Amino acid sequence: QVQLVESGGGLVQAGGSLRLSCAASGRTFSSYAMGWFRQGPGKEREFVGTINWNGRSTYYADSVKGRFTISRDNAKNTLYLQMNNLKPEDTAVYYCAQGGDVYNRGTRPDYWGQGTQVTVSS
Repeated sequence: QVQLVESGGGLVQAGGSLRLSCAASGRTFSSYAMGWFRQGPGKEREFVGTINWNGRSTYYADSVKGRFTISRDNAKNTLYLQMNNLKPEDTAVYYCAQGGDVYNRGTRPDYWGQGTQVTVSS
């Protein structure tokens, strides 16, 4: 059974930075695309970024492009999201995801993590 566990969320001032991590277990991590999604208060869960199996190809939502960077360390079975120049509208629960339609920027992965809260104050 695959488990995805996010960490690194917290409270930060606008303009600050956070790095989220997602530790994966249960199947071969390096064989699957991974992604980050978020769900703000009163909003639908939305795509943030995705990365292919070897980390050579990435896609981002327009709202985070140039500020967020997705990466992976296959030797550590870990996915990362570096978030810079954070804005109040980035406030959301952030979820990592594996497989399914993640690489096509869909919201139907094989597996979801439980999420980590990011709050950005003005």
